[in-house]
Amino acid sequence: MNIVKRVWKLLLLCLMGMVVSESAAFAKESKESKEVKVVFTHDLHSHLEPFYLEEDGEEQQVGGFARIMTYLTKQRREDENLLYLDGGDFSMGTLYQTVYASQAAELRMLGALGADASTFGNHEFDYRSKGLADMLQAARDSGDEVPPLVVCNIDWEATLKSEKAEEGAILQEAFEMYGVKPYIMVEKGGVKIAVIGVFGKDSLACAPTCALSFRDPVEAVRETVEEIQKQEAADMIVCVSHSGTWEDEKKSEDELLAKGAPALDLIVSGHTHSILEEPIVHGDTAIVSTGEYGARVGSLKMVQKEDGRWSLADYELTLMDENYPEDKEAAEKIQELGKTIDSDYLSRFGFTKDQVLAHNPWEFTKINGLGEILQEEPLGNLLADSYRYVVNSSDTGDENPVMVAVVPSGCIRDTFHKNNDITVADAFQVLSLGIGPDGVPGYPLVSAYFTGKELKTMAEVDASISPLMSTAQLYVSGLSYKINPSRMILNKVTDVEFQDMDGSAEELEDDKLYRLVADLYSGQMLGAVTEQSYGILSIVPKDAQGNEIPVEQLEEHTIYVNGKELKAWECVARYLDSFEEKTEAKEPEIPEYYSTTHGRKVVEADSSLGAVLKNPNRIAAAVFAIGAGLVIILVLVIFVIVRWRKKKRRRKENI
Repeated sequence: MNIVKRVWKLLLLCLMGMVVSESAAFAKESKESKEVKVVFTHDLHSHLEPFYLEEDGEEQQVGGFARIMTYLTKQRREDENLLYLDGGDFSMGTLYQTVYASQAAELRMLGALGADASTFGNHEFDYRSKGLADMLQAARDSGDEVPPLVVCNIDWEATLKSEKAEEGAILQEAFEMYGVKPYIMVEKGGVKIAVIGVFGKDSLACAPTCALSFRDPVEAVRETVEEIQKQEAADMIVCVSHSGTWEDEKKSEDELLAKGAPALDLIVSGHTHSILEEPIVHGDTAIVSTGEYGARVGSLKMVQKEDGRWSLADYELTLMDENYPEDKEAAEKIQELGKTIDSDYLSRFGFTKDQVLAHNPWEFTKINGLGEILQEEPLGNLLADSYRYVVNSSDTGDENPVMVAVVPSGCIRDTFHKNNDITVADAFQVLSLGIGPDGVPGYPLVSAYFTGKELKTMAEVDASISPLMSTAQLYVSGLSYKINPSRMILNKVTDVEFQDMDGSAEELEDDKLYRLVADLYSGQMLGAVTEQSYGILSIVPKDAQGNEIPVEQLEEHTIYVNGKELKAWECVARYLDSFEEKTEAKEPEIPEYYSTTHGRKVVEADSSLGAVLKNPNRIAAAVFAIGAGLVIILVLVIFVIVRWRKKKRRRKENI
């Protein structure tokens, strides 16, 4: 009997062991098989409709929220638990931004796409505090599904003690109304995911109208992660970051974030418009980017490992081309959201969205290549010339003609495409940034005076700084200058002249004042050169009498025509509309003049001694003087040492 009992006990123990073993194996297998499909976008910039992009040497229409909807629908059929994240800068880039505050078209369309979370980019602040607050209110009042917004590093205490405390209070109320949080919890297929948002340092530097103060991104994310680990049973921690990646790893903000907050499993990296064909991985943290405007949508799979962390698989960037036809319902919603563009915005300028201004028969540099090479650009010439043309042909209240106009490459957001008709929407899209003191979309032009000497310094900033920062490259109407890259930094420009549009040139007078126009943002950047260079470079905006204009007061020098701010994009539209009709085309056409360059910026490397030393500016002269002084000191030191050694040798010989 005892033997039988023992056998039964043994069998029971074996059975229990098998059950436990199988359960453990099942649990292990279950843990290892946890997966999350992630789709991501960032820097959509109001590109609700398809746009032209050169791909594999051919231009084609890509992108648009209706195509993205088709893509997402297909992905969700394959995995209903898909996680869709957006990395911010969803606004500012097309005419849809003009109904930003009233329609909140971008945020409502992200909601229609089923975005699980987004964050703020620097361009969400372009409409200033009231504009952003109104947009958030409009999104809520619409009754549409809108995405959660997350950002963890706002310093409300510092904001409400700052000079912009009143604006900060407006945003604090709006953020509370909308429900903006440091992070949210999302569950997908049984996986609990914490999604954190963060606003980067460079983003803040690119948001001059932002009234908020921010904490250090890495510190704030690290503290938020600790809070999540204490309070939430999160399986995965993801960050939607508007910070970006850079070639220099030491300055690459999202790489610094990955290293500083290693508990993050995934960073969706916006701001720098990076196209990462392969993820950047630091430790167990993967960084992903898919580029701008929704031309491409990123996707990946997160697979949980035995230690609870996640590995990335099936990473892919998919071009939103003709393989993804527009979703009909999404396209209709986009059209509905854009219905008021003509009546609410363009009517004040006398234009309509689809109005054709001119035909373009010429090949301009593609937008993703603009500014990459230090050179004159026909498109830049066209835009800068439009400023001079419109201001000089309008009653602006200033009798002095505009002599110089400046357009930085970073303000140019699109190009004109060969053999296409250019519409008002296209003209707006090329210079679509900002808002004026009037609260109306589009940066206005401002007018200021600079000496000939300061204009030469401006050319030097272009020659020396833009190779290091492509967005700083200047396209100029009214000046011609020669650049020798072989010369020392801040002394690369050898000749600067005033050049009229007919090609005639005259020498600049160092002490003479010249009237210059630029958009408000660019004018502020030029005005900040002196401070940013610690006085090494001097560019000081002045009025017609030569009185200094503080940078913060440059708005007061906005150009008005018929009582309205003159917008940068409006100048382009009016200039295009002024071109003569061609008999064959029976419509205005961009002149052949803009098919090539005209010696406005001549870049020629010459390392010969004469070329390197030619026409040194005061910085070079100072460096040469210091260098010469050091050489003289070195010669004297050598002379003294030689004499001392000779004396010492003679003493030894005498002994």
